[in-house]
Amino acid sequence: MESHYVLSLVFRQARRQDVPAIVAMLADDHLGAAREGDPNDERYLAAFDRIDANPHDELIVAERDGKVVGTMQLTYLAGLSRLGAERCQIEAVRVAASTRGQGLGREMITWAIDRARARGCAMVQLTSDKSRTGAHRFYDSLGFTASHEGYKLILG
Repeated sequence: MESHYVLSLVFRQARRQDVPAIVAMLADDHLGAAREGDPNDERYLAAFDRIDANPHDELIVAERDGKVVGTMQLTYLAGLSRLGAERCQIEAVRVAASTRGQGLGREMITWAIDRARARGCAMVQLTSDKSRTGAHRFYDSLGFTASHEGYKLILG
């Protein structure tokens, strides 16, 4: 995978040593604080290994001046609908608190859309918790539409 540069910003595949920084970003909001644990928990590394081994998953980090400042996971979904078109699901988008409000999220999502388009995906989709109203305005501004109602069932 080639790295993509925007000024001092690099998008790249996450590495095992990035996991603590990624988990810290996942935990750094009102939802993640209640559900994330110790960034050094072995379960995070096991999950990373599974994601890293799957050619249909990409755990991406945004790095600025050698520091991880953003993350997202791209999952490529096969399906029969839309003539068998592949979709790109964007999950777990996070920007480090120290860089929020600087346009990094927009750069990340634009990069993900370009990546999905280059792969031949017919659609990019994502979900966002109903409480994240600022994120909803952000995704609207990027051209996403809230076209579906999402449901989740927590199993554990």
